Amino acid sequence: MRPPVFWFRPPAAPGPLSAALLPLSGLWAAAVRWRLRRGQRGRIGVPVICVGNIGIGGSGKTPTVIELVSRLTASGHCPHVLARGYGGSLSGPLRVEPGRHASDEVGDEPLLHAAFTPTWIARDRLAGGQAAAAAGAGLVVLDDGFQNASLAHDLSILVVNAAAAFGNGCVIPAGPLREPVGAALARADLVLSVGSDPDHDRLTADWPQLRRLPVLRASLEALPTGMDWSGQRVYAFAGIGHPSGFFAMLRALGAEVVGSRIFADHQAFPPRVLRRLEAAASNLDAQLVTTEKDAVRLPEAFRQRVLTLPVRLVVHDDARLRDALAAIVAPGG
Repeated sequence: MRPPVFWFRPPAAPGPLSAALLPLSGLWAAAVRWRLRRGQRGRIGVPVICVGNIGIGGSGKTPTVIELVSRLTASGHCPHVLARGYGGSLSGPLRVEPGRHASDEVGDEPLLHAAFTPTWIARDRLAGGQAAAAAGAGLVVLDDGFQNASLAHDLSILVVNAAAAFGNGCVIPAGPLREPVGAALARADLVLSVGSDPDHDRLTADWPQLRRLPVLRASLEALPTGMDWSGQRVYAFAGIGHPSGFFAMLRALGAEVVGSRIFADHQAFPPRVLRRLEAAASNLDAQLVTTEKDAVRLPEAFRQRVLTLPVRLVVHDDARLRDALAAIVAPGG
């Protein structure tokens, strides 16, 4: 299901549909406040870094988690990732094993994270954090736990897609937000704005509330793999928050995107869908290509016939992120 267009109207003029839905938004926001207030914020004996957002759809959380894990590991730390396991059937606490677990059991993002560092899923985040700490985690990177109050955070990073920003500024169902912007910023330590410089400038101009926090600039860039995309005819498909960015990145690399298909975030790929994708690419004499996150949901045999474009987060305010991490972790922890 794609978000309605009116969710992304200018915040100064959200429109009549948003206005009509505001009473329901008030109920949603109240439920979130109630859940956050009754949370216990338990400690697990090691630092916890929360990477979250407040909007429906992709913001860049997954690449942010991968970047944090890479930085921490390179600095001699032992990070474990903890996620809810959205889209999976298992409740955990459970350590994800890529060769043993499938995306319909543990979710696609945990499978991707598990390729970089020990990764856990748990509907009960406190229990999951305790399991990670008991297994030797020096710190825990909590993926998408900003609206969960069971686990205390030592550093809370709010990730924002700079182009989409906060949409019309309204809470679900009047807009795309899980909670009001002000309430979220009050719990965040820093904001990571993912996008181009013009988008970042527009974000900070449209949302002056951001000035109360450090706002770090970052962008998503294709990881060099030796693949020459120039002139390559591709049929691209993606089930991520903002697939248009993925398609644009392929074009920027020189690929000729002759066909594309958008799926819902975390959507499964049943055999009939895979057959249609393969037929569509064949009819256009094109190579199938997808994202890393989508690739982990593909059956192994089909995955071997699909090219994957890996992307990584590049943080342009590097020193500020480095200082924020150093403030909460001890060397070798």
